[in-house]
Amino acid sequence: MKRIITSIVAVAACTAIEAATITLTVNNTRMQKITGFGAACCDGAMCPYGDDTTPVKLLYGPTSKIGLNIMRMEISPNFKGDVTAADVGWDTPYDWKGSLPSAKIVKQRGGIVFGTPWSPPGTYKTNGTAQGGNAEDQGYKKGKLKDDCYEKFFPWLNTFLSYMKKNGVNVDAVSIQNEPDWWVSYSGCLYDPEDLVRLVKNYAYLLDRETYAGVKLISGESLGFTQNYTDPLMKDETCREQIDIVAGHLYGHAPLDYMKKSAVLPTKYGKEVWMTEHSSYDNIESLPDWHHQLLFAEELNECMLAGCTGYIYWYMRAHWAFVGTGEAKYNSGGIKNIKNRLLPRAYVMSHFSKHVTGSTRLTTSRDMTSGKEAAAEYSAYIKGDSLIVMAIDTTQYGHNLKLVLPYSVKSGTHLLSTGNETENLCQEKPITIDEPASEVIVEMPARSLNTYIFTIDDGNAAIEDINVTGIDGPKTYYDLHGRRMDNPHGLFVERSADGSTRIRFAKVIDKR
Repeated sequence: MKRIITSIVAVAACTAIEAATITLTVNNTRMQKITGFGAACCDGAMCPYGDDTTPVKLLYGPTSKIGLNIMRMEISPNFKGDVTAADVGWDTPYDWKGSLPSAKIVKQRGGIVFGTPWSPPGTYKTNGTAQGGNAEDQGYKKGKLKDDCYEKFFPWLNTFLSYMKKNGVNVDAVSIQNEPDWWVSYSGCLYDPEDLVRLVKNYAYLLDRETYAGVKLISGESLGFTQNYTDPLMKDETCREQIDIVAGHLYGHAPLDYMKKSAVLPTKYGKEVWMTEHSSYDNIESLPDWHHQLLFAEELNECMLAGCTGYIYWYMRAHWAFVGTGEAKYNSGGIKNIKNRLLPRAYVMSHFSKHVTGSTRLTTSRDMTSGKEAAAEYSAYIKGDSLIVMAIDTTQYGHNLKLVLPYSVKSGTHLLSTGNETENLCQEKPITIDEPASEVIVEMPARSLNTYIFTIDDGNAAIEDINVTGIDGPKTYYDLHGRRMDNPHGLFVERSADGSTRIRFAKVIDKR
């Protein structure tokens, strides 16, 4: 018997009009696994936090309120003081010390750290400076990597990895270039798509993956996540073998436009897809209002629908980011911009970072196909014995949400955010379920961000075949809750290298 269950949630405004019911069907089809969420270790004019580790302490780790697990840092091309390139050793002359304290904390808390160069050293470039060249005092000279310095690039990245390792941080990944398609006056380096193919194809083997614990290589992070910068690397077999993560930014293009298109080939070849920089609020006079916080939630949601496996915001500490700067001019409403205090945007991020990290996305009946505005957006995920549904409503009217689930569930929790009024934006309410059910009705208040987390019923065995997309590799095995099994037995799911799956039963599987 299917029972209709309602979560008990306090709604801010009452209305005489009965709330409409929206039906959302969650399917068995499994998409990408989500690696995590993070931000950049910098503020101001790209200054790392140095000894001030408060932002990462507030934001990172499973016991923090926000639960970030990926940190981005600059691989600076700048020398310290009067030191020259001839003095390079493990105690490098490059200005890399500032990110170390924060990186150590992130690693201690089980997180991922990666480095991105805004430019190689100026001596490697055609304009002789780390600056991009798009300024009058730089003569408007486009800075590109010199032909005779292509072979020096990856050894230079190795010096960064060496410095970090000898100072206690094993870096997980390095990128080739921040926004190789953007001509700037600050640190920058231009690469045409064919330049990146040449660099990776002929010289990426010089990245010392053995010494540095299998460090991963990230593609050039283009300004708008454009296919002309991602597809050539995936179409070339040698480049494809070297690139582990395809990355880009969202400036100028919604996630379900360029990013979704750029994710097709990487997903086909089993690569990760990371959005590594975006700041989605450009008002320099005030903190974002609740409407803009919901737009940020929609951006996170649309990145997941586009195939993203990792989302890294821009600064950690800024009036439009996660941690306050302390500048009084940004104070507004009931929220004060107090230095090193969590801002509402951090709590919005926590819906995803604390609960979606490590999950596998499931398709739904209301997955968006484009970046066009919608009154409500949804996504769904499975992680262990948890089934997670995300719902974002930007309208002034509340709704009931009927969830048709692929498994019977026996209990649930509703995490609700409805505005900027209080610091702790995540209200937690139980969803009472009298007996296991596969159809549940929950409340979705007006202008709200909702995370519904259900526990799958242990007795649920009538699971249909699962369709897995975009996965290459040998056979793998999962129990009926989606958990990996090294020595499967009983009723389990077998996933083949071509992505097909089938339900099997055995006492013990010999995989030799």
